[in-house]
Amino acid sequence: MNEIVLIGINHKTAPVEVRECIAFTEEESVSALRALSGNPFIREVLIFSTCNRVEVLVVAANKAEAIDATKDYIAEANKIPRAEFEDSLYIHEGDEAVRHIFRVASSLDSMVVGEPQILGQVKDAYRTATEVKASGVILNRLLHRTFFVAKRIRTETGIGDHAVSISYAAVELGRKIFGSLENKNVLLVGAGEMAELAVEHLIRNKAGQIYVANRTFENGVELARQFNGQPIRFEEITDSLERVDILISSTGSPDYVITRDQVKGVIRKRRNRPLFFIDIAVPRDIDPQVNRLTNSYVYDIDDLQGVIDDNIEDRRREAVKGERIVDEAVIHFREWYAGLEVVPTIVALRNKLESIAETEIKKTLQSNKVPEVSSGAIEKMAAALINKIMHDPTMFLKKDTMPGDKSKHIDTVRKLFKLDE
Repeated sequence: MNEIVLIGINHKTAPVEVRECIAFTEEESVSALRALSGNPFIREVLIFSTCNRVEVLVVAANKAEAIDATKDYIAEANKIPRAEFEDSLYIHEGDEAVRHIFRVASSLDSMVVGEPQILGQVKDAYRTATEVKASGVILNRLLHRTFFVAKRIRTETGIGDHAVSISYAAVELGRKIFGSLENKNVLLVGAGEMAELAVEHLIRNKAGQIYVANRTFENGVELARQFNGQPIRFEEITDSLERVDILISSTGSPDYVITRDQVKGVIRKRRNRPLFFIDIAVPRDIDPQVNRLTNSYVYDIDDLQGVIDDNIEDRRREAVKGERIVDEAVIHFREWYAGLEVVPTIVALRNKLESIAETEIKKTLQSNKVPEVSSGAIEKMAAALINKIMHDPTMFLKKDTMPGDKSKHIDTVRKLFKLDE
């Protein structure tokens, strides 16, 4: 029987330095899906990579081999020895893997419980897996149930009330640093969803001039226009450091966007005014060495772990309700999944009984010259007998409370009736 296994690393098990080494870009995810789904021990696979986690969800024909193959691929693709990340990995199997993906998509496992972006990111990962045909019957069912569970938790609990995101936490950190963001100038580097959410929170906090820099200038112009900000070109970032108080960076660049030398060149011109860098990108956008410069302070995504808003206890109470919904959904999925194992045996047993009945009816009709009018009655009687014979074993095999290991009972039935010969 195929097994569901999840291999992952997240903000709880590894620092950003380790996570950024094995994070997958969208293109890298596609390559990884193709490579792993071609492995003889992996039947289906989905890869989920964000700034806070990298997770590989597989349906494995051989659990140990699939886990080993996944670790090897991560090491080889990222040119990093297994020893550097292996101790930070967690592995969930069966119900625990199902429970984990339900909790992740529902934002119960997020750095800030209740943040809404995670579900969209899981949906994107699933879409990529389906496009490269890496998902199949089991993951398709699992992910559709995942989306249903996440929506139900959002609807039936208050986990989404005053929900916070990493962008919100970044702005909260800036507010705590200055006491107030009123009239503080901000430079956003990157014009994606994270930056857009950050702008919304900055406006609410009455920030001063907001500058937006993006490699694709048109995208920066569009974001700046939405919020009455000022677009600048990427090449103007260094000059802009003279007139801003906070820089929030969230690009997808593989290299540092802000270097120590860039910042060092403007420190004197700022005349001892502090400059705060909030780096919410993975890999990091800002050289950690900037923190060593006078009046320059760098906070990365792990520092945001300590930013807790006033409603955290309320969200935790609501999360308890969410956990109950998850537990219920795990049981329902287990029942469906167990049925997958049972159905082929039930079908094979019925086919064998029907084949025996057909052979014996044919012999009886030929040897006893039974009238044609009676042959139909004999066939109906045989079908009724098969249904009655099938009833008890079918109920037994489908029963979720079956004593012992279900697979052993299935194996016994298959041996007893010689279904594999």
